Amino acid sequence: MKFLVLYLESFRFALGALRENLLRTTLSLLGVTVGIFSIIGVLTMVDALERSIKESLSFLGDKVIYVEKWPWIFQPGYPWWKYVKRPQPTLEEYEFLQRNLTKASAVGVFGIKGGLSIKYNTSSISDIYIQGITYHYNRISDIRVEKGRYFSQQEADNAYDVILLGYTIAKDLFDIENPVDKVVKIKGRKFRVVGVLSYQGQNLLGAPSTDNIGIIPFHTLGRMFEVGERGVSPSIAVKGFENDQKLEALEGEVVGLMRNYRGLRPIEEETFAINRPEMFATFLDGIIAVLTLAGAVIGSFSILVGGFGIANIMFVSVKERTNIIGIQKSLGARNSFILSEFLFEAILLSLIGGAFGLLLVYGLTFISTDTFVIVVGLDKLWVGVGLACVIGVVSGIIPAYTASRLDPVEAMRAK
Repeated sequence: MKFLVLYLESFRFALGALRENLLRTTLSLLGVTVGIFSIIGVLTMVDALERSIKESLSFLGDKVIYVEKWPWIFQPGYPWWKYVKRPQPTLEEYEFLQRNLTKASAVGVFGIKGGLSIKYNTSSISDIYIQGITYHYNRISDIRVEKGRYFSQQEADNAYDVILLGYTIAKDLFDIENPVDKVVKIKGRKFRVVGVLSYQGQNLLGAPSTDNIGIIPFHTLGRMFEVGERGVSPSIAVKGFENDQKLEALEGEVVGLMRNYRGLRPIEEETFAINRPEMFATFLDGIIAVLTLAGAVIGSFSILVGGFGIANIMFVSVKERTNIIGIQKSLGARNSFILSEFLFEAILLSLIGGAFGLLLVYGLTFISTDTFVIVVGLDKLWVGVGLACVIGVVSGIIPAYTASRLDPVEAMRAK
């Protein structure tokens, strides 16, 4: 109990010293405030950037491999004309993979046609995209239906004229009217609306959004437009199982089956590209690491300045209170009590500066947008508090130790 009373007394002395020298305290706070704001602010902004980019790329799906003609990232030095000569993936290849893949949870094929118009009564919207998908594609990509329903197996396989409308298209065409079971026209062809997709909104990278597309069965798209080299370019999407972390086995099986179907000999190179969203994730991780390092370096300089400021103030404080230290020691105060008093003062000073820094970081949340949402996580707050405590201890330990080792007689004689 006596131990607790002594430390509470040290805390009271430290708080009193800070109040008596308000201007000096404020100046000392600035360095720590700027340092904590720099480091935690950069970490928070980097997290927001990473989250926004990953949400922008969410349309690619998770644990998905795409079989396509063109690679997403061109191989350096590879002749471009070899890419041109590659054949497009076909519906027959999709069906072959669907029958033979053992390491996939779902296989789908899709194609996109742009520059179309959609009409309902006297309302029309031009320059929209129509995406044709097979039935199991909803297992690969997150297709959220807000009103109505998804295609049935029969509708998808038999090329029914049914359509899922993006949120914005449905809103502009029908206003407050319920679009489900209404009939719209695309290129003079009548489509029954079976569902409306959930609102997705804009994203940071301007990646494709489901708000402005119509989704129809792939076989229906094939009846409307030519699919292949001179028409819509199909892509085969293969989704792995949740426990397959790196998809290496699935990728190997896909490559083997595609080579077998296309009759490629062992010495011949692939005539198709295997694209994975992880390509972007790896590239993104490199950028995030550089930004985090740059923020940490910049913040470290501010922290260093703040730490020296606190240490300087603490040395001045020890000198000003040397006489009081001597009186405290003559009355029985131990070295540990004196050390605690000044160390608590340094930590308290650093924590106050850190609190103001975290308050500034919280202010960043007010500049959030729909495409760039800034959230200050609890983990970042704890990092800020911990960092402030470390700064206080490192900056105050030498002045506190110096104060605790003063000779009481010599200290009382000081003026």
